[in-house]
Amino acid sequence: MQHMGRHTDSVRLEFLSGTARVALLAVMVPGALLAASPALAADESAVPPQSGASAETPAASGVEDIIVTARRRSESVQSIPVAVQAISAATVQARDLTSLEKIAAATPQFTVARASNGAGAQLTMRGIGSNATSIGIEQSVAIVVDNVYYGQGRVINEGFFDLARVEILKGPQALFFGKNATAGVIALTTADPGKDREIMARVGYETNARQLFGEAVYSTPLGENWGLRLAVRGSKMFGGYYRNAAGSQSYPTFDVANGFTATSHTAAAAAADQPQEREVIGRATLKYDGGSGLTATLKASGSWNDTIGNGWNYSAVRCPTGATALNPAYKCDGGFKLYQNNFPTDIAQATPYARSNGDLYNTYKSWQVTGTVNYDMQNVTLNSVTNYNWNNNKFGCDCDFLGGGVWATENASYHAFSQELRALTKFDSPVNLMVGGLYQKTKRNFFQAVLFANLENSAAPTGMRYVAYSKESATDGETWSAYGQAIWKILPTFEATAGVRYTHETKKSYFTQPYVNPAVTGIFRPQSAATNGTLTGDQTFNDWSPDVTLSWKPTSDVMVYGAYKTAYKSGGFSNSAINSSLVTNNPSADLAFNPERGRGFEAGIKSTLFNRQLRANITLYSYKYTDLQIDYFNSQVFAYVTYNAGAARSKGVEFELEYAPRAVPGLSLHGTLNYNKARYIDFISPCWSGQSIAAGCSLVVAGQPRQDLSGAPTSSAPEWTATAGVSYETEIGSNLKIGGNIDTRTSSSYLGSSFGDPYTRQDAYAVVDAGLRIGARDDRWQLAVIGKNLGNKFYFIGGGTAPLTGAGTGTNNATLGDIIGYGSMPRTVRLQATIRY
Repeated sequence: MQHMGRHTDSVRLEFLSGTARVALLAVMVPGALLAASPALAADESAVPPQSGASAETPAASGVEDIIVTARRRSESVQSIPVAVQAISAATVQARDLTSLEKIAAATPQFTVARASNGAGAQLTMRGIGSNATSIGIEQSVAIVVDNVYYGQGRVINEGFFDLARVEILKGPQALFFGKNATAGVIALTTADPGKDREIMARVGYETNARQLFGEAVYSTPLGENWGLRLAVRGSKMFGGYYRNAAGSQSYPTFDVANGFTATSHTAAAAAADQPQEREVIGRATLKYDGGSGLTATLKASGSWNDTIGNGWNYSAVRCPTGATALNPAYKCDGGFKLYQNNFPTDIAQATPYARSNGDLYNTYKSWQVTGTVNYDMQNVTLNSVTNYNWNNNKFGCDCDFLGGGVWATENASYHAFSQELRALTKFDSPVNLMVGGLYQKTKRNFFQAVLFANLENSAAPTGMRYVAYSKESATDGETWSAYGQAIWKILPTFEATAGVRYTHETKKSYFTQPYVNPAVTGIFRPQSAATNGTLTGDQTFNDWSPDVTLSWKPTSDVMVYGAYKTAYKSGGFSNSAINSSLVTNNPSADLAFNPERGRGFEAGIKSTLFNRQLRANITLYSYKYTDLQIDYFNSQVFAYVTYNAGAARSKGVEFELEYAPRAVPGLSLHGTLNYNKARYIDFISPCWSGQSIAAGCSLVVAGQPRQDLSGAPTSSAPEWTATAGVSYETEIGSNLKIGGNIDTRTSSSYLGSSFGDPYTRQDAYAVVDAGLRIGARDDRWQLAVIGKNLGNKFYFIGGGTAPLTGAGTGTNNATLGDIIGYGSMPRTVRLQATIRY
C-alpha cells in the first residue's frame, strides 16, 4: 500500500493581541478557501454540555477530551479501543450539522444517498452499505438516537437539532448496538435539561433555497430534583435546491374495457424549484435526578416533513446520446436540475394517495417516546431504555424521473417497540462484567400504486382506473437478544475484553398485487393468480456475534489496541419488490434474503502528545462481509430482486490529527487521511442494463444473463478520502468574541452502482465549507454566516440505470441505458441570529 505524508513547518507565536487575532482570522478564512487542499474536521471541543447546544468557549490551552458512550458507558474518546469520531454540540451548531446528510457531507468514509422510494436512503460506511431501492432491507449503518435503534432509511427525513453530541462509530458494532450495525453506527444524543434555566431563540435564512427557519429552546429546573426541556424547530422553503427543466407532456390513455379507446391527458411540468421543504419538529424532555444515583428521563418527540417533489435530487448524469431516451428534448449533463412532470390532474383525482392537483410530493410524519432509567449504585450500574416509535411516509412520484409517463403513489408505515436492560459492575477487582438483554417488536405496512404504459380500465375498482398494478405487503418482526462482556484488567496498563451477543428473531411477511390491469397480467402476477398470486415468508434467524479486544496504555497519553469483531444484519423480505413473471419462476425466493454477516480485525494507536497540544490517531482494519444484501432493479422489465452478494472485503487505514497550540488559545487545526479498498470477493451478479457480452455479461445462470464481479468495487467506495480544517475563536475587547472555520473534504472517484456499472462512475471532487460568527462573550447573542459546498460542486453518491432504458443485456447488440445519480446538495449560505437568556 502506498503511503501519503505531509510536512508542515511549525511556527511559534509568542504573542497575539486581540486585534492581531482578528487579523489572523481575516487572513485565515479567505486563504483557506483559495487552497484546494483536502478537507475535514475532527471535533474541536470538549465534552458537550447535556444542558443544551450552546456555543462553548475556546479551550484555554491544548486539545480537550471528548466523552463518548461508544461502549455504552461514559469514557474519553482517547481511552477506548474503538474507531470513533465525536462531534460536540458546539460543532454541530457552528457547522450546521443538523441532518444525517449534512453530517455525511462533512465526514470521511460515510455517505448518505437520498432516494425517492424504497428505503428512502442508502447509508454507506467504508464502502459497505445496501442500496436504497428496497424498503425491506435495513441499512448497514445503524442510526441510534438516545440509545434507541431506528432501522429505516427514511430517518434521514428527521431533523436533528438541540443535540448534546454525535458519535460516528466505524466498523462492526454488534456487541453493544445489536443487529444491523455491520458497517458502523451513527449515535445521536439529544440535550437534557440542566441545573440552570436556559432560554434560546434562533432565526435564520438560507439564501439558495430561500429557506426561513426558527428554533426555540426552553429549559428550566422544576424544584430540586426535576428538570424540563422543550425544543421546537420549524422551517419553510420558498424555493429549492434543484431546478426542474421539464416541459408539459401529453399522456394519452387507452381503456382496456372499451376497445382501447383513447383519452387525452396533459401532465404539467412539476414545480420549477424543488423541494420547497416545510418541516416542524418538537421535543419535550422531563428528567429526574434524585442525587442518590437514580436518574430517569422521559423524551417525547414528533416531526412532520413535506416536500414538493419526491425524487428532487435525481439528476440525469450520463446518457449514450447526450439526451434522455424517454424524451430526447431533455439534456443529460447532470447538475442541480431534473426533468419531472406532475400527474395529469384528472388522473390524480382518481388515484389513491395522489394530490388532487397532481403535484408530486413526499410527506413524512413520525413520533417517538423514550424512557430511560439509570441507577448508579456503589458496585453496579443498572440501565433501562424503553421506546416506542412510529413513522409514516406518503409520496406521489414521477418514477421514471425523466418525464416518461411513469407515476406512483405510496403509503408506508413502520412501528417499533423495544425494551433494553443492562447492568455494569464496578467492583474493585481485576474483572468486571456487563450483561444486557433486548426485546423488540416491529411491524411494517406497505402499499403502492404504479401508473405507466398509458393504461386505463374504466371497469377497474375504485381508485384503480389508471393504475397498471398495485402492491401491498407487510412484515411482522420480533427479536430477542442477550449480550455480555467480561472486562479484565490484567495489568494496570493492559486490559482485555471479551463479549458476545446472541440474537433470535422471527419475521412473518406477505406480498401481493391486489390489482393488475388486464393488459399486463402476463408480466405482473395478480393476487388472483392460481400460483404465486400471494407470496409469503416465515423466517427465523439465530446469530452469535463475538467480540474480543486487547488494549495497552504504555503511558497515560498513548493507547495501542487490537480487536476481533463480528457483525450481523437481519435477513428479511423485500416488501417493495415486484412479482414479475419475466424474472424467475420462484418469486418467493426473489423477495426473501439471508442475513448479512461480517468478521475481521482492527488495530489502532491513539495518542495525545506534546503536553496535550496534538491528538494523533491511526486505525488499520480488514473486514470480510458475507451475503451482503443488495437490491437489483431490472430497468428493462421494471422489476426488483434482492440478492445476497457472496462476499466482499473492506480494508484500509485511517489517520486523524488535531493540533491546538497553547501559544494561540482557541486555534485548532484538524484533518484526516483515509485509504479504503472495498471489493467483492465472490459475486455472480446480475448484469447492469445494456451490458453486452464484450463488457462482461458473459455468463448465463438459470437462463438469466450474469457477470462475475469478483474483484470489482462495491458502491460508493472511494479509495481515498481526506479532510482538513481550521477553526479559531477569540475574544475582542471585553464583551465580544469572534470565531470562524474552514473545512474541506476530498474524495477520489467511485462507482454509484452496486453492480459494477462503469457508467455510474463519479469523478474525484472536493468541497469547501466555511463559517464566521460574532457574538457576546457570555453567549447572550450571536450572529453567524455558515456556508456549505461553497464551490457549488455537483456530485452524486449513488446511482443506476433509469427505468425503461437500456436493451439487449447479455447479447452482442446491447444498448446502454440512461444513468440517474442521487445528487448532492448545492452551495448553501445560511444567515442566523441567536439569542440566549
